[in-house]
Amino acid sequence: MTDHFTLAGTAAKSVLDRTMLRPRIGVVLGSGLGRFADALADASKISYAEIPNFPRSTAIGHAGQLVIGKAGAIPVAAMQGRVHLYEGYSSQQVSFPMRVFGRMGIKAVILTNAAGGINLNYSQGALVLIRDHINLQSASPLTGPNDDRFGVRFPDMTQAYAKDYRAIAKEEAAKLGLALHEGVYAALPGPSYETPAEINYLRIIGADLVGMSTVLEVIAARHMLIKVLAISCVTNMAAGILDQPLSHEEVMETGERVKHSFEALLRAVLPRIEIDAK
Repeated sequence: MTDHFTLAGTAAKSVLDRTMLRPRIGVVLGSGLGRFADALADASKISYAEIPNFPRSTAIGHAGQLVIGKAGAIPVAAMQGRVHLYEGYSSQQVSFPMRVFGRMGIKAVILTNAAGGINLNYSQGALVLIRDHINLQSASPLTGPNDDRFGVRFPDMTQAYAKDYRAIAKEEAAKLGLALHEGVYAALPGPSYETPAEINYLRIIGADLVGMSTVLEVIAARHMLIKVLAISCVTNMAAGILDQPLSHEEVMETGERVKHSFEALLRAVLPRIEIDAK
């Protein structure tokens, strides 16, 4: 079997050799949300292509680099972009950055994504805390022999999204005067957007949001007991809700519009999460 533990360790060492910072929090920035990493101080920017074994992002709006820097006084490891199943990667490759985070000593991750809104209470540009997910990607990073150095064979997913981190995010959003929803995220393989019938099905089974990422990363993170906070930006309403076609340009435009609110929320929650991650 492929020794992902050793491969992730090699990648982690390569990253840590490039910086004096030792972050305990990792951040993954989804489509249109990468600007947060550009504002980090004392930053070391490392292309994914320079990290051994690291998958390279090909999606539009994903810069494909890891930025180690400070948000205020807090060191963070921020991924500008991720990889997806639809790019041709396996579930193990999609989740490999989480393995690297674990080997770097990361104890908490904040995952972000662009999502389609299914819940009619959401509007374009809404920020939504993910409280649970439905994995419809027909894939898991845990398929195959288990490596006990990462975690147990059958990890519990009852609290996949840390309840205390969600409470922190709600409190900080209220202080900032930001509306912050909460919902269930359904992950599909993509890259085609869903049909109206598929969106109706997802609503029936309890999904509030739909996207093509995040869930495999969460499974790998929780396998390693890394705590997770996940925030979606509703960049478009899902198929059949509005009488208009869906496009990736709309996703990028909405991400640009909400970037200030999104970054303000990230900066507000980081100090409180860092205390827990020490």
